[in-house]
Amino acid sequence: MIRSIVRGFGAALPKRVVTNQEIEGIVETSDEWIVQRTGIKQRYIAGEGETSASLGEAAARAALQNGGLKPEDIDLIIVATSTPDNTFPATAVNIQNRLGITGGFAFDVQAVCSGFVYAMATADLYIRGGMTKRVLVIGAETFSRILDWKDRTTCVLFGDGAGAVILEAGEGEGKTSDRGVLTSHLRSDGAHKEKLYVDGGPSTTGTVGHLRMEGREVFKHAVGMITDVIEAAFEATGTTAEDLDWLVPHQANRRIIDGSAKKLGISLEKVVVTVDLHGNTSAASIPLALATAAADGRIKQGDLVMLEAMGGGFTWGSVLLRW
Repeated sequence: MIRSIVRGFGAALPKRVVTNQEIEGIVETSDEWIVQRTGIKQRYIAGEGETSASLGEAAARAALQNGGLKPEDIDLIIVATSTPDNTFPATAVNIQNRLGITGGFAFDVQAVCSGFVYAMATADLYIRGGMTKRVLVIGAETFSRILDWKDRTTCVLFGDGAGAVILEAGEGEGKTSDRGVLTSHLRSDGAHKEKLYVDGGPSTTGTVGHLRMEGREVFKHAVGMITDVIEAAFEATGTTAEDLDWLVPHQANRRIIDGSAKKLGISLEKVVVTVDLHGNTSAASIPLALATAAADGRIKQGDLVMLEAMGGGFTWGSVLLRW
């Protein structure tokens, strides 16, 4: 059977690092409070000329170099983003042009923090269906552009960045020992919109708007929803928490990450955590964490890796793959 195998990975971050101490000068908060409640110590904030497309392009070029590929080797680009450069065209088409690719096709996926998981699942279906051979999957965000910098409950949480993974078609035997994506599970429930949303848009206010969040409500639902899709992946593949080499979660909050791992019986030593360095970068957080752990040698070929995320909507999902 056809499997979607990871061929390359890459990441890109803005130049500017913003520490908790700098945030203290913007809103009434403290480094101690931020670290205790979230685990975040710093985040990267996009400057002039740095956009979701430019960061996505940089991450894509890094992934191409890592995979020993050229832009023309890609026949589909999927970009997960909630902060596109323009309402249209898609940021994926923008990146396609920046890379000099004139063939294939490109489109965006909007599932907020779950976007990269949704995009990986979508890419896997295109590959297994025989429509594409190599897919560049990018998570790229500039959430700093939609933050209310007077709202201390949200502006301390988010950062900017991009990560990319290249999936390519390969042969598998239909076993969990196969390299590539083994199973994906996606969910959504629009009844929770008011808990995490942006209060603007082209069809309503005609403005971009700002992010609004009921933090306690999001936290209350997060662990249960994350557990749901991870257990679904285990059931679909006959694997267990003990079989996992790495859990790469959406980097929203250290307490959510630790709580989910504990509930599932996953050792914290198997959890990749970058929220302290990047903050919550929405759809970019999982590919940034993947690239970090793969680059430093933690994630190795043959490792069983679980990706999971939950975001506004609510949306949530998981992808289980063998690296």
